[in-house]
Amino acid sequence: MSMQQQIQEKISNAIACKHLNVINESHMHSAGTESHFKVVVVSEDFAGKRLLQRHREINEILKDELANHIHALAIHTYTPDEYAEQGGEAPDSPNCMGGSKVS
Repeated sequence: MSMQQQIQEKISNAIACKHLNVINESHMHSAGTESHFKVVVVSEDFAGKRLLQRHREINEILKDELANHIHALAIHTYTPDEYAEQGGEAPDSPNCMGGSKVS
Protein backbone atom coordinates (compact mmCIF):
# COMPACT_ATOMS: atom_id res chain seq x y z
CA MET A 1 0.00 0.00 0.00
CA SER A 2 1.36 3.42 -0.90
CA MET A 3 1.77 6.10 1.77
CA GLN A 4 -0.96 8.12 0.03
CA GLN A 5 -3.37 5.18 0.28
CA GLN A 6 -2.38 4.54 3.89
CA ILE A 7 -3.11 8.17 4.84
CA GLN A 8 -6.45 8.05 3.01
CA GLU A 9 -7.46 4.83 4.75
CA LYS A 10 -6.46 5.93 8.26
CA ILE A 11 -8.29 9.25 8.05
CA SER A 12 -11.42 7.78 6.46
CA ASN A 13 -11.54 5.06 9.15
CA ALA A 14 -11.24 7.62 11.96
CA ILE A 15 -13.42 10.50 10.73
CA ALA A 16 -16.81 10.55 9.01
CA CYS A 17 -15.68 12.51 5.95
CA LYS A 18 -18.01 14.26 3.53
CA HIS A 19 -14.93 14.84 1.36
CA LEU A 20 -11.36 13.60 1.70
CA ASN A 21 -8.54 14.34 -0.69
CA VAL A 22 -4.99 13.18 -0.03
CA ILE A 23 -2.54 14.74 -2.47
CA ASN A 24 1.03 13.53 -2.86
CA GLU A 25 3.06 16.73 -3.29
CA SER A 26 6.45 15.05 -3.11
CA HIS A 27 7.21 16.05 -6.70
CA MET A 28 7.30 19.70 -5.54
CA HIS A 29 10.10 18.98 -3.10
CA SER A 30 13.61 17.63 -3.07
CA ALA A 31 13.34 14.98 -0.36
CA GLY A 32 12.55 11.53 -1.73
CA THR A 33 9.23 10.08 -2.78
CA GLU A 34 6.01 9.95 -0.80
CA SER A 35 7.28 12.35 1.85
CA HIS A 36 5.16 15.49 1.32
CA PHE A 37 1.36 15.45 1.41
CA LYS A 38 -1.63 17.74 1.57
CA VAL A 39 -4.89 16.52 3.09
CA VAL A 40 -8.25 18.19 2.64
CA VAL A 41 -10.77 16.84 5.12
CA VAL A 42 -14.41 17.94 5.18
CA SER A 43 -16.50 16.62 8.05
CA GLU A 44 -19.42 17.55 10.25
CA ASP A 45 -17.20 16.29 13.09
CA PHE A 46 -15.27 19.57 12.90
CA ALA A 47 -18.29 21.71 13.80
CA GLY A 48 -17.57 23.68 16.97
CA LYS A 49 -13.87 22.73 16.97
CA ARG A 50 -11.10 25.27 16.61
CA LEU A 51 -8.55 24.86 13.83
CA LEU A 52 -5.90 23.72 16.31
CA GLN A 53 -8.18 20.97 17.64
CA ARG A 54 -8.89 19.77 14.10
CA HIS A 55 -5.20 19.67 13.20
CA ARG A 56 -4.31 17.85 16.40
CA GLU A 57 -6.92 15.23 15.53
CA ILE A 58 -5.34 14.64 12.11
CA ASN A 59 -1.84 14.61 13.63
CA GLU A 60 -2.95 12.00 16.18
CA ILE A 61 -4.45 9.79 13.45
CA LEU A 62 -1.22 9.98 11.46
CA LYS A 63 1.26 10.02 14.36
CA ASP A 64 3.19 6.95 13.19
CA GLU A 65 3.44 8.21 9.62
CA LEU A 66 4.55 11.65 10.80
CA ALA A 67 7.18 10.15 13.10
CA ASN A 68 8.60 7.73 10.56
CA HIS A 69 7.68 8.50 6.95
CA ILE A 70 6.19 11.92 6.26
CA HIS A 71 8.47 14.95 6.07
CA ALA A 72 5.70 17.54 5.57
CA LEU A 73 1.93 17.52 5.87
CA ALA A 74 -0.34 20.42 4.89
CA ILE A 75 -3.67 20.03 6.68
CA HIS A 76 -6.86 21.74 5.53
CA THR A 77 -9.92 20.92 7.64
CA TYR A 78 -13.41 22.23 7.03
CA THR A 79 -17.01 21.70 7.94
CA PRO A 80 -19.20 21.24 4.83
CA ASP A 81 -20.39 24.87 5.10
CA GLU A 82 -16.84 26.19 5.42
CA TYR A 83 -15.75 24.14 2.41
CA ALA A 84 -18.66 25.49 0.36
CA GLU A 85 -17.61 29.04 1.36
CA GLN A 86 -14.13 28.23 0.00
CA GLY A 87 -15.69 27.25 -3.31
CA GLY A 88 -14.81 23.60 -2.73
CA GLU A 89 -11.10 24.40 -2.93
CA ALA A 90 -8.15 24.35 -0.56
CA PRO A 91 -5.18 26.71 -0.93
CA ASP A 92 -2.20 25.63 -3.01
CA SER A 93 0.87 24.57 -1.09
CA PRO A 94 4.00 26.72 -1.46
CA ASN A 95 7.08 25.35 -3.16
CA CYS A 96 9.64 23.86 -0.82
CA MET A 97 12.76 25.95 -0.26
CA GLY A 98 14.57 23.39 1.86
CA GLY A 99 17.08 20.68 1.08
CA SER A 100 18.98 20.73 -2.18
CA LYS A 101 16.80 23.46 -3.72
CA VAL A 102 18.49 26.15 -1.63
CA SER A 103 21.59 27.64 -3.22
